[in-house]
Amino acid sequence: MLHGMTAIYTREILLLRRRLPKQIPSWSVSPLLYLIAFGYAMGREVMVDGQPYMTFLIPGLVAMSSMTQAFAIASEINVARFYWHIFEEFQAAPISNLSYVLGEVMAGVTRAILSVLVILLLGALFGVTLSLNPYFWLAVILNAFVFASLAVALAMLVKSHADQSMLTSFIITPMAFLGGTFFPIAKLPIWAQKILYFLPLTHAATAIRSAALNLRVEWMSYGILLIIGMVFFYIAVFCVEKAKD
Repeated sequence: MLHGMTAIYTREILLLRRRLPKQIPSWSVSPLLYLIAFGYAMGREVMVDGQPYMTFLIPGLVAMSSMTQAFAIASEINVARFYWHIFEEFQAAPISNLSYVLGEVMAGVTRAILSVLVILLLGALFGVTLSLNPYFWLAVILNAFVFASLAVALAMLVKSHADQSMLTSFIITPMAFLGGTFFPIAKLPIWAQKILYFLPLTHAATAIRSAALNLRVEWMSYGILLIIGMVFFYIAVFCVEKAKD
């Protein structure tokens, strides 16, 4: 199993390394715009839960970026399936479904961690330093695990890039703005808070922000992320099996 997983992961990392000079600027543009428009422009005047808005915003951007970049592994899988037909070679190779999913999920997690490093560097340039303790990185990894697993599952179901774009528009984009990234969900009506409680990004933003600001560890959020991630991972393995059929 390890050999198959390593092969899948190595392939994705080699592709990422080749594209990294272009990827890093693309990972920087949106967070930089958010930091300038929301953080720098009004962050000096607004306080959220006793913290400057800029300090509140950056952990949210970490949660959002780790989500989107982990989920972006779906696009790489689609290219391999629809254009290069690499997935057909995986079908013929002695690689188990579990190994394939593990390799792709690990690649998604790696992309997420690299994008988080970019956010942290941008935050430092704006004068915000977070506590990068083990709880912080655990929350980032769990968040990336959730959305990389979801990405692999959905990548096996879509029939084209248009379908993938639609899933991103209906799943990732709303979650990015409603999951506690830019504002505390406690400011919303109770009924809205109850709905947003079911979004994994809500728990990721809560866990990452609490760890980054040295607040009380939100163990419930960590547990929910782990459970959701394991469910999505199992679904991904099942979807890979169905795709091979």
